[in-house]
Amino acid sequence: MFKLIKYLKNSVVPIIIIIGLLIVQAVCDLSLPDYTSNIVNVGIQQGGVEKVTPEVIRKSQLEKLELFISEEDRIEIKSNYTLLDKDSLSDEEYNKYVKKYPSLENEGVYKLTTKKKDKETIEKLNGIFARPMLVVQGFESDSEESKAMKAAIIAKFPPNMGIDENADILEVMSQLPQEQRDTMMKDIDKNFENLPNTMIDQAAISYVKNEYNNIGLNIDKMQTNYLLYTGGLMILIALLSMAATVTVGFIGARVAANLGKNLRSKVFSKVIGFSNAELDKFSTASLITRSTNDIQQIQMLMVMLLRVVFYAPILGIGGVIKVLNTETSMAWIIVVAVVAISAVVIVLFTVVMPRFKRVQKLVDRINLVTREILTGMMVIRAFSTERHEEKRFDKANNDLTKNNLFVNRTMALMMPTMMLIMNGITILIVWSGSHSIDAGTMQVGDMMAFIQYTMQIIMAFLMISMVSVMLPRATVSAGRIDEVLSTEYVVKDPVAPIKLEEDKKGFLKFNNVSFKYPNAEENVLSNITFTAMPGETTAFIGSTGSGKSTLINLVPRFYDVTEGEILLDGIDIRKVSQHDLREKIGYVPQKGVLFSGTIESNLKYSGKSITDEDMIKAAEIAQATDFIKGTKESYNTEISQGGTNVSGGQKQRLSIARAIAKKPEVYIFDDSFSALDFKTDAALRKALKKETLNSTVLIVAQRISTILHAEQIIVLEEGRIAGIGTHNELMKTCDVYKQIALSQLSKEELANE
Repeated sequence: MFKLIKYLKNSVVPIIIIIGLLIVQAVCDLSLPDYTSNIVNVGIQQGGVEKVTPEVIRKSQLEKLELFISEEDRIEIKSNYTLLDKDSLSDEEYNKYVKKYPSLENEGVYKLTTKKKDKETIEKLNGIFARPMLVVQGFESDSEESKAMKAAIIAKFPPNMGIDENADILEVMSQLPQEQRDTMMKDIDKNFENLPNTMIDQAAISYVKNEYNNIGLNIDKMQTNYLLYTGGLMILIALLSMAATVTVGFIGARVAANLGKNLRSKVFSKVIGFSNAELDKFSTASLITRSTNDIQQIQMLMVMLLRVVFYAPILGIGGVIKVLNTETSMAWIIVVAVVAISAVVIVLFTVVMPRFKRVQKLVDRINLVTREILTGMMVIRAFSTERHEEKRFDKANNDLTKNNLFVNRTMALMMPTMMLIMNGITILIVWSGSHSIDAGTMQVGDMMAFIQYTMQIIMAFLMISMVSVMLPRATVSAGRIDEVLSTEYVVKDPVAPIKLEEDKKGFLKFNNVSFKYPNAEENVLSNITFTAMPGETTAFIGSTGSGKSTLINLVPRFYDVTEGEILLDGIDIRKVSQHDLREKIGYVPQKGVLFSGTIESNLKYSGKSITDEDMIKAAEIAQATDFIKGTKESYNTEISQGGTNVSGGQKQRLSIARAIAKKPEVYIFDDSFSALDFKTDAALRKALKKETLNSTVLIVAQRISTILHAEQIIVLEEGRIAGIGTHNELMKTCDVYKQIALSQLSKEELANE
């Protein structure tokens, strides 16, 4: 899989942008639980009051609090508050503040001057105010606990001071020296030792709410504003996250599509450069599957990698950090969740992984069977073997179906199992969190935030496991594609190719050429030596399997010789670039191959330099004019894929015309006249002879009549030359040729020829 990363080098910038956007998305998603917690804790439970440190406090109330505050802390408070009263304000400022703080008419108020951003100072002031607020609130209440505390404090005063039990205990304490108040505060602090900070802060905030109410602030409006503001921020964050998600999806799809396009282009370019040796290694069905289905698997995986695999670790790690910062002492639940999910994924993949590796091979198999059946449909019908082929297809289809069903059913268990784990973890959090809430060590909003963070962590693992479902199949696909791309060409262009000489045209010479197919033990051709001259026809004949087609396939370098050399115009063809070599060759294969398009596009297939006149002349020589003009559209007649809408003879004549239109220096006809009747064959050869006066013609033939008048006939037997000469010479000197000739024509016909 990693070998294909190099094809992403043009997408580095988009991938960096995607990672940046994923970080933005993760930060947004991870911040939402905090806001949810704040809405519950601050907006609902605390009435919109965010902190213990009051924004404003009456002068009288601050004096009461200072009774239980050390001298050092009182200095800290005074440095962060400004007194607002008639003496310190101008009339205009006074009237403005009275509207905002109505109690200012009765007494002065202290206003906090420190900004919210100064979190360190605010936290320090919170610690200073919290417990004194609890004490003052307790003394001012009428609860039994408050009365008992008052009685205990009054009992510490000497009887001669005449303090009544109904006296204002705070006023009484204000008369005590600072040392005594500090001592009493230490005794009171002992009562708070077992109380969690969250409970102390909540009680202190209740005091702040009462103070705001007494000052004349609208508590309900404050709460509504807080909820609207926080809710608005959540909406904006959600919209930002959505925008990042959509943008990542858009860019990720483009990156994956470009990767797919590049891989298809690379695979196609690689396959185009394959010689017959490489094509023999990969079946056509397999190459089609690798170019389509395999690349599609990688493209889908790349989309998931960019959208999920990069995002999941950011979300998971961020969630863990957030959970550890909640101070809820429930981090152990995360460990339980991760262990449970990991166990499920490991078990599932141990079962499924071997089946994933079989999928692509089974897809290859069904493509191969389908292609064979569709290509050989006429033969299948002729032999009435439809039932047999249906069974063959059903077997390949059922094998793939069973494998996919097993994989999909097994993987289908993953989602319900994950949901069960997620719901079970939620119940565990609620059960554990409810005890903490009851003990006062946690707030409801904190528990809700913890649930959300936990779900985000679990979702991160779930997303990675979902990608892991695709990974095995995509890995197999990547290996198959890399197998094509890393295949070394057997037929290569030379490092410094030699240009063919201009003064020699079509001189072709075989020097002691031997050839055997890759991985074969024995030679197919041995010690082949001959020279083919321009203006002459060199024909090859022999029994089936004697090596005729193999021999002429060596000329355009469909294969390279094993031993010896082939010279064109005096130069070894292995020292010439394949393009330059094939530019000099007009090749007509044994089986006529046409491409979808028109007759014109097929005849002009070798290049744009072919004119209409060249095309018409080539069709006339190939004896194709009559049937072309017999169609409605003439040369614009559509040719279906593979030329299935024309007969075998028509297809062969069009293939010959295509080669003639190129006007090459070397013509290669690989048994290209077999589908022609004798009359057409004779007319074509006669017209071809006039056209090829300056070209070298190589003909592989099965019929003696096709090659009777060739200047040179080479007889092959079991890969060796059994005879070379003209027809008359071979009839006298070569028994193999004579037997072939007599098996096709009578002695009288041969004599007449």
